[in-house]
Amino acid sequence: MKISARNQIKGKVISIKEGSVNGIVVLDIGGGNRISSTISLDAIKELGLKVGGEAYAIVKATSVMIGIDH
Repeated sequence: MKISARNQIKGKVISIKEGSVNGIVVLDIGGGNRISSTISLDAIKELGLKVGGEAYAIVKATSVMIGIDH
């Protein structure tokens, strides 16, 4: 994955709470630290996010996105 954001933090998906349009994805990034992000349900499905899977928190300015390796 190549992206311009320099703050890429790999973690393990520990929860996904689905709402009607968006979901809250929580990553365990180690050391007792967690990062959460609200993303669309479509993005959760397109990325194939599952509890126990690996993903990245990508921080650019005040936004946090979730990404995966291909």
